[in-house]
Amino acid sequence: MNEIDMDGTRHEGWWLASLGNTLVWARLREREAGTAEVFDSDGNTLAYDSLDTARAALMDAEFVEYDGLDEYDALERGFSLHEVAPPQARDDEALRGRMIQQLGSRA
Repeated sequence: MNEIDMDGTRHEGWWLASLGNTLVWARLREREAGTAEVFDSDGNTLAYDSLDTARAALMDAEFVEYDGLDEYDALERGFSLHEVAPPQARDDEALRGRMIQQLGSRA
């Protein structure tokens, strides 16, 4: 059984898309009620009726789940897992500025 955070979050995961030397992050949260929300690189929180719908929307936008990547997949996208990690911040406002990451040279 999944534990539920105090804010009603059941599960949180990170997704990313790569565009040249730029990584664009998205945070997917499953809510207690079975709905989901995506915090995007523009600082918007997009609501979805289910986790599956949110995942499908991310995949349609060419995002991949960070936890599902291996080093080979990452290198195919132009970066190494050793050089990137999901952004961290004290709150969503501070996180907004970290949702787009410029990489140095291509891996």
